[in-house]
Amino acid sequence: MPDVIFPLDSSKNFEDQKLLGHNRWHPDIPPVATVKPGDSFRVECREWFDGAIHNDDSAEDILNAPLDTVHKLSGPFAIEGAKPGDLLIVDILDVGPIPQEDSGPLAGQGWGYTGIFAKKNGGGFLTDQFPDAYKAVWDFTGQIATSRHIPEVAFEGLIHPGLMGTAPSADLLATWNKREGALIATDPDRVPPLALPPQPKDAVLGGVSPSDFERVAGEAARTAPPRENGGNQDIKNLSKGTRIFYPVFVDGANLSLGDLHFSQGDGEITFCGAIEMGGFIDLRVELISGGMSTYGVSENAIFMPGRVDPRFSEWLAFSGTSVTLDGEQRYLDSHLSYQRACLHAIDYLTKFGYSPEQAYLLLGAAPIEGRLSGVVDIPNACATVYLPTAMFDFDVRPSADGPHQVKQGTPAPHAAG
Repeated sequence: MPDVIFPLDSSKNFEDQKLLGHNRWHPDIPPVATVKPGDSFRVECREWFDGAIHNDDSAEDILNAPLDTVHKLSGPFAIEGAKPGDLLIVDILDVGPIPQEDSGPLAGQGWGYTGIFAKKNGGGFLTDQFPDAYKAVWDFTGQIATSRHIPEVAFEGLIHPGLMGTAPSADLLATWNKREGALIATDPDRVPPLALPPQPKDAVLGGVSPSDFERVAGEAARTAPPRENGGNQDIKNLSKGTRIFYPVFVDGANLSLGDLHFSQGDGEITFCGAIEMGGFIDLRVELISGGMSTYGVSENAIFMPGRVDPRFSEWLAFSGTSVTLDGEQRYLDSHLSYQRACLHAIDYLTKFGYSPEQAYLLLGAAPIEGRLSGVVDIPNACATVYLPTAMFDFDVRPSADGPHQVKQGTPAPHAAG
């Protein structure tokens, strides 16, 4: 096993660990460890809410999830010799739930969860249709996930980090804050908000000195969106065997990561749409000097996905076009077309006895495939969502016999805000 350079004690909160990570992006957050190009190492990661979500049959924890506290990131880790303009190569050697802990109160100890976030507290891809909080708890048996809250489904997880990235430079951080602030100003009272500005409350800033803490907390960017440094990309294919090329913006690169997922559908559509968990990740790093200009990777990481995807041979696919539920035509709106494809899949699954919320939770957690199938045929963009048929315990295809009816047990927990 590689050396553990960021250990976590499951009996302690994130802020009480031997090494303190962070939950904001800022170039002045000092590294907690330094590694050399060619080194392999292990990093332990806490689930993004640090234990605030429980293995129970209530969704009150999702309704009141402390969004100001996320994401709880391990790092930063400096790479010896890294300079702005380089490309940082990160190989994911292995990734999984909390080792040797198959039961306990923390997500990753044999279980994980998926949440539909309330519209007033985060929202989601289909928040207008699903404004309340719901939760599904998933049990892990090896690589297989099942849930008492979504009956008659089982699927193999594609384990991956939802969030990994390098530190921004001061100039890049200022760019983020300026452009996101301008977006917020167009509709400052929108629910859910258009973007998240710096929030000093609940900021965790690693080893930033007390004299600098207030300044850094007021400038530091929230970790919710993907940006030029990688960040919260939520790409389910960043799994074992993946190689990622990250732009470097500061000396040392200062790599950070977290938000591990046992499984996820393309889009993570419920916002907390993956199966969230804590766990470990083994990495190896290398550098390409001056690689950003050499390869034209001046912003946004590029990657070579691993080869451990579940091997599904049959799919049931649903399409959607850029027409609203009210019948309004939109011009090549691929976001809307994917929403409509997902809604068509959800409506279909309700014919088998699932509630709309159960179907929505399933699309976020299971390894569905989302595709932009047509973006040139004016005026309608076409998006598709593919459901692997093998994840159902019954034949989910249309037939003359009519839809099978699932046997409901424990309903998906619900909390109205």
